[in-house]
Amino acid sequence: MRAVTNLTVHGIGETARALERDEDATWVTVEQFEQVVDAVAGRPDVRLTFDDGNASDVEIALPRLVERGLRAEFFVLAGLLGEPGRLDADGVRELAGAGMRVGSHGWAHRDWRTLDGPQVAEELTRARAVLARLAGGPVSRVAIPFGSYDRRVLRRLRMAGVTRAYTSDGGRARAGSWLQARNSLRHDLDGAWIGRVLDGRAPLARRAGKLGMRLYKRVR
Repeated sequence: MRAVTNLTVHGIGETARALERDEDATWVTVEQFEQVVDAVAGRPDVRLTFDDGNASDVEIALPRLVERGLRAEFFVLAGLLGEPGRLDADGVRELAGAGMRVGSHGWAHRDWRTLDGPQVAEELTRARAVLARLAGGPVSRVAIPFGSYDRRVLRRLRMAGVTRAYTSDGGRARAGSWLQARNSLRHDLDGAWIGRVLDGRAPLARRAGKLGMRLYKRVR
């Protein structure tokens, strides 16, 4: 089975909201984003995903994706729709109408390892139902907030009918795997970072460490 590189975009350009702790580390400039999409255009082994449902998804990313003939998957926080700096309902509809795939990032950006009973339903079921109504079709894929998961989270996702779950584990992934590792764009990315991530040129020790952490998360 062929390997793919999944990239995660969080926010682009200026933001109209207060950022969460350390969130600025994954916020990139318009120029950096353009450098990435130019590098991945025409590469079927690279997938673009977006987390958090930021307004920049539609205002900045969407026209640049369409211009290059690229498709991407947008994981939206359903409970934060319409808040300053976030996508609203029309934005979700616009993404779907442009041929982009809409997925769920949950309801309120909670750590899914710490959910109580009512929060489980809100994060894993209600969020997907809200987004499905806006997107005009089923929402069966999720991106796990903070990349925080364990075997209980994975079991809940499978029981909820999730067909693919994206993480923040880094490295490459098998194209058809249910659990997909991703690589987050960072504020200090440059051409060297792009080449290293897209071609999987991380040092062997680092790749081994990431693989070990993935295995640990699945069984803890």
